[in-house]
Amino acid sequence: MTAELAMALPMLVVVTCALAWLLALGGTQLRLVDAAREVARAVARGDDQEAALEVGRRVAPEGARFTIAPGGDGQVVVSVAAPAGDRGPAGSLLPDLMLSAEATALVEEDP
Repeated sequence: MTAELAMALPMLVVVTCALAWLLALGGTQLRLVDAAREVARAVARGDDQEAALEVGRRVAPEGARFTIAPGGDGQVVVSVAAPAGDRGPAGSLLPDLMLSAEATALVEEDP
């Protein structure tokens, strides 16, 4: 029993670290989606682009890059991309990833 545990324990540690990394990736992706949506909503309301980007930077992870572009039919499209972040002690085993998100909002008309 001890020999089997000694053989399986390193694999369990690796699987646990990989699962924790995947959860961190999911959290980063959610932050990117929220940041893109906030910037798109602010620009669609008519806010200044720099002020809208500041709102997005508060939500987005460190190092995020934003792109604001006009879309068709009176829409605004916001894209945001950021590196996946810290890979922890197993960093050399895990790939470098760039995560991204996009949000579209309809530009509001003046009443």
